[in-house]
Amino acid sequence: MRILLTPVIAACALAAAGCARPATPGPLIPATTTMTTAWQIPQDPTTDPALTDPKLGEQIKWGYRIFVNTPDEAPRFTGGSVACVNCHLNAGQRERALPLVGISGMFPEFNNRAARLISLPDRVVDCFLRSENATGRGVDDLPSTGSKEVLAVTAYLSWLSRGYPVGANPAWRNKNAIAADRQIPVATLDAAAGATVYADRCASCHGPEGQGVQIGDKKAGPLWGDRSWNDGAGAARVYTLAGIIRYSMPYLSPGSLTDEEAQQVAAFITSKPRPVYPFKSRDYPGSTVPIDAVYYRRAE
Repeated sequence: MRILLTPVIAACALAAAGCARPATPGPLIPATTTMTTAWQIPQDPTTDPALTDPKLGEQIKWGYRIFVNTPDEAPRFTGGSVACVNCHLNAGQRERALPLVGISGMFPEFNNRAARLISLPDRVVDCFLRSENATGRGVDDLPSTGSKEVLAVTAYLSWLSRGYPVGANPAWRNKNAIAADRQIPVATLDAAAGATVYADRCASCHGPEGQGVQIGDKKAGPLWGDRSWNDGAGAARVYTLAGIIRYSMPYLSPGSLTDEEAQQVAAFITSKPRPVYPFKSRDYPGSTVPIDAVYYRRAE
């Protein structure tokens, strides 16, 4: 039986578990990855001898397993084939690939889409609902901040943040963005041009139909269709997806696409069908839907 810990208890118990942050320079795999570093996990709780508290340790380790193998480890909240690690590379520990090291101390924080303060468990719930398409399994059993899977992932993220100060934004956070002065107006982006770049630079891993190619024991995540993230996810926004593509793709040569190429590819991918998030009408209350939230605008 898994023993559940509240997020606060999990975060506070980390020091007592003997897992102070190791004094190693640079916690992240560099963005300029190599064939070797592309598969490394700098901090792997399943091999951490400092996790001496068995109850807390099991929660952190299960959260890690959910993170790297979401469909199998958290099937009731995963409506497709996407795993957290498909976007947060190297288990959330690669520079400019949406790294999550040291971020738990920044919560609660204001979320524009929800128009309120959200906690770290709230954010994990949102990822299950949208990126993992939990709503694709129906709306009768949705994740909540008390769900055991959510608590486990929260425990893993808290473990990644051990030793980092509360309220200090890590220098590597929020770096996956196309600069505002480099953003091409959404209306002028060319999905056909993006398809050409995709075929040349992306299809070798993601396949011509965007469903992922099996390469050894690895398979790239699906980029559209029923097994992908839904249209309420952050990656369903053109500029958000372009930022991910620009700095973390292609997988073994990240940063090799230009700002324009990344945006054209994002326009191509977001022109494709994907699962519908049924609660889009609740998003952005009292504010304008962002111009790059194209699936929201198509639903208007």
